[in-house]
Amino acid sequence: MIQVNALGDACPIPVVKTKNAIKELGGSGVVETLVDNEIAVQNLTKMANQKGYKVSSKKLSDRQYQVTMEIGGGETAKAPEVAAAPEACIPDARENTVVVIASATMGEGDPELGRLLMKGYIYALTQLDTLPKTLLFYNGGATLTCEGSASLEDLKSLEAQGVQILTCGTCLNHYGLTDSLKVGEVTNMYVIAETMAGAAKIVKP
Repeated sequence: MIQVNALGDACPIPVVKTKNAIKELGGSGVVETLVDNEIAVQNLTKMANQKGYKVSSKKLSDRQYQVTMEIGGGETAKAPEVAAAPEACIPDARENTVVVIASATMGEGDPELGRLLMKGYIYALTQLDTLPKTLLFYNGGATLTCEGSASLEDLKSLEAQGVQILTCGTCLNHYGLTDSLKVGEVTNMYVIAETMAGAAKIVKP
């Protein structure tokens, strides 16, 4: 594994440093990059997705984020790109969209299928070119941000890219999950109502 310290580096330096580290691997391996802002996480995630690398990210502290890329054996052997463009700094990829998740399942019918669909939906959010601004979890959806959730890694990746993850405190208390929250913050119904009222678009899967 190669570790890249890009803390304090302005765009596009984190991407450049990470690409250089990938070249140093000379084959398969892992590159772990530390950055201090959400836009850098977005840039690195987009680069990894474009290259076909497996990527995950998480927020370590208020000003420290970790982006991990798994490089397969074949990527570095690809033919060089024609007229490769210089590294570009993408703008903040979030828009004022609020995603409301009120259940651990998606749709009606078979609960097991519903859980698979919800897991797939949350993963799909991580792949969007334009990310939502906020994810609100309440009622049964509150379980998805807690220990044991199959979506924790995807939610941590979204949080690291600046997506706000909010879970209803009353709901956590109702389900006995107050001490089990693993991603995002606890919120209340006033904030939920205010966030939804101020959204340009609300999506409820």
